[in-house]
Amino acid sequence: MPLASIPSPSQGVWYLGVVPIRAYALCIVLGVIVAVIIGERRWRARGGAPGTIVDLAVWAVPFGLVGGRLYHVITDWQLYFGPDAPNRPIEALFIWNGGLGIWGAVALGALGVWFGCRSRGLSLSAVADTVAPAIVVAQAIGRWGNYFNQELFGSPTDLPWGLEIDPDRPGTVAGVSTYHPTFLYESIWDLGLALVLIWAGRKLALRHGRVFALYVAGYTLGRFWIEGLRIDAAHHILGLRLNQWTSIILFVAALAYFWYAGRKTGEESVGATPELAPDGEDAVDPAHPSDQADEAEKDEHDDGPGRAAASQEEITPHTVSGGEKEKR
Repeated sequence: MPLASIPSPSQGVWYLGVVPIRAYALCIVLGVIVAVIIGERRWRARGGAPGTIVDLAVWAVPFGLVGGRLYHVITDWQLYFGPDAPNRPIEALFIWNGGLGIWGAVALGALGVWFGCRSRGLSLSAVADTVAPAIVVAQAIGRWGNYFNQELFGSPTDLPWGLEIDPDRPGTVAGVSTYHPTFLYESIWDLGLALVLIWAGRKLALRHGRVFALYVAGYTLGRFWIEGLRIDAAHHILGLRLNQWTSIILFVAALAYFWYAGRKTGEESVGATPELAPDGEDAVDPAHPSDQADEAEKDEHDDGPGRAAASQEEITPHTVSGGEKEKR
């Protein structure tokens, strides 16, 4: 028995009358809310219109939930289908019991965001770079849902931060009471990665999806070793868990895209529209503050002598009947 350990919650569901309030669902919802707040602030700082990330979240969240659950069910189909399945097939729909694969959530969530970007004329890469730190913070919060469900823990350990797991939970080892808190490892890793993404995006002026590529590479790097600690049931290929192979493939793909996108130099649309100045003229577009100044200068040169003559006419006195002079 270790000298110290992290106790698991005694329950993960509370009832408001007959309505169940599940900690897992609350962690997911809280993660989404925090991600939208962070994304909105970063989008406005980039010159985008307020409310854009909220609108895109309407696309991303349902797509992401469906994608996350699909990935889980497809890769762990034996948990719900077959004569020896521990769960009924209908339980494949019970997302509140846990089981959202981040790979499917990000993939289908990105598809939803793409639809939203097309309808608003936004650059998907600009949105992806903006929300990348927000996504990984949401993952850090969402992982605490696994803590309340006492699931996805690691191998046995006597370390002071070992996680206490009830002996009747699936995957526990007889005579062992504490396990690696892989949910905590990943949560800390994700928060650290969010800080790195924000720093790198500013310091290196990363654009064209490179911050998002760095997020994928950073997350999969951490997920690979954390996944290796887990002892829950999983498919293995050549001695590695399926999610470890997924991490390797996505890590390489992310690095390749990071290198490729570094050669891009085109503009990325953030959909910002110029506001009207008090006199009704267009104000400076916050995304391109120099464009309108250039246009004004161009107009002045293009008008040439005609404009100059008009200006001169306005200020030059001219003779009227009776020999008197007046200014127009």
